[in-house]
Amino acid sequence: MEILGYLTPLFVSLVVGGTFVGIIFGAIPGMTATMAVAICLPLTYSLGLENGLGLLLGLYVGGISGGLVPAILLGIPGTPSSITTCFDGYPMAQRGEGEKALRIGIISSLVGGLISLAALYFFTPPLADFAIKFSYVEKFLVILFALTVMAALSTNMLIGIFSGFLGIFVSLIGVYDVTDGGNGHFRLIPPGLDYWLEGGFSLLPVLIGVFGLTTILYEAEKGMQKGMSLDDIQVGPHSRFSLSVFKGQIGNLVRSSGIGTFVGILPGVGGSAASILAYTAAKTTSKHPERFGKGEPAGIMASEAGNNGLTGGALVPLLSLGIPGDSTTALLIGAFALQGVQVGPLFIANNGPTWDAMIIAMVIANFAMFLMMYFAIRWFALVVAVPKYILFPIILMMCVIGAYTINYGIMFDVWTLLIFGIFGWLAIKVRLEIAPFIIGFILGPAAEIYFVKSLESFGDLTIFFTKSWIAIVLWVLIAASVFISVLIARKNRTVP
Repeated sequence: MEILGYLTPLFVSLVVGGTFVGIIFGAIPGMTATMAVAICLPLTYSLGLENGLGLLLGLYVGGISGGLVPAILLGIPGTPSSITTCFDGYPMAQRGEGEKALRIGIISSLVGGLISLAALYFFTPPLADFAIKFSYVEKFLVILFALTVMAALSTNMLIGIFSGFLGIFVSLIGVYDVTDGGNGHFRLIPPGLDYWLEGGFSLLPVLIGVFGLTTILYEAEKGMQKGMSLDDIQVGPHSRFSLSVFKGQIGNLVRSSGIGTFVGILPGVGGSAASILAYTAAKTTSKHPERFGKGEPAGIMASEAGNNGLTGGALVPLLSLGIPGDSTTALLIGAFALQGVQVGPLFIANNGPTWDAMIIAMVIANFAMFLMMYFAIRWFALVVAVPKYILFPIILMMCVIGAYTINYGIMFDVWTLLIFGIFGWLAIKVRLEIAPFIIGFILGPAAEIYFVKSLESFGDLTIFFTKSWIAIVLWVLIAASVFISVLIARKNRTVP
């Protein structure tokens, strides 16, 4: 890689600045990495692809890592992926070891991020080369597998399936394109909206609405707190920190990072599952499982290495198959779409400089996150005291401006933002799964095209079962994911 060619002052500044802003978003409960990326997405249009991705990847890494701050100091997860960090981080803070717990989490985050980055660098190109051989049949089955995985790991399997197919249904609104096997007719469009919905709902206003406006509405409903007092967020006395705390924990760090990376590769699963699985594995294999939940450093290591392992893993299916690994990488599809670039098996071959720039951005972001948080953790701890009633109006304004300017000032995009912001808020109320809905919305058009093209090329539905050994393997994986989800559902019903 011609590394020096990408290390321009603008590129490095955007990555570091994005990481800084991401940490702040992650450190404020209720504001996530996904929200940070959604709000800043329109900014990438004028930055160019490499610089824009540098900013967004910095936001991603910083947002995931920043969640450990309130999790440890307040017992409130800053992001869903830092839930299990509360279990042992907060008890340590109550003992006056808050700063020690924070530093353990920061180092573990760096390890998880770097291991997942190595997986991204080495696994994505071979997987993309293999995926190039896929016909329309295999591509359709890969999308179907992604949807079943999301359903299997949702809170409720049926709700997960429904949410995913609801996203597909909404994505099909518009003109049935003749070039993709359609007849050019309008479909699923209410009377009087033909002009506005001819091309369907624009992706970026939908994403900003669901991940930006929805959060604001949800937090506003709960009430905008005035913020914590400084006395509530003291990191404690300078409890002695030494790297010796990691003695005997290398296996825990590597295992947890691997779990996070693997969960990231599974489409739509999310960081909370990564941290929970890593924490459970650490507790199960520990010689002293009774210490977990009472201020055990190994629990913080597992949680933070696991959720940061997600960052590189979630990019693997995005760049090799065109399927986002989580809700935040789903937003990155919007950044590529703004620049007219399509992710998938040919991405690395056709966009080598962009691939190199992404790897460099991830390296810079992980080390920038470590340096900023490790040496300025007391300053970042003060972020949780910023009142939301000051932050959220600014964020709302940024959401509206971003939606309005994405397609050169189309007011309907602002209405789209409002519609899907309210939809996301109602979805939380009725317990729909947002991640399957969004990924279904993104993959729906491609699934339809692959399905129609398969029938046009091969004639009947049996081709989906007989085309190749790859198709058979995918059907086995689909069946396995459904079977596992049924077992999990039954187990949950039997647990008192």
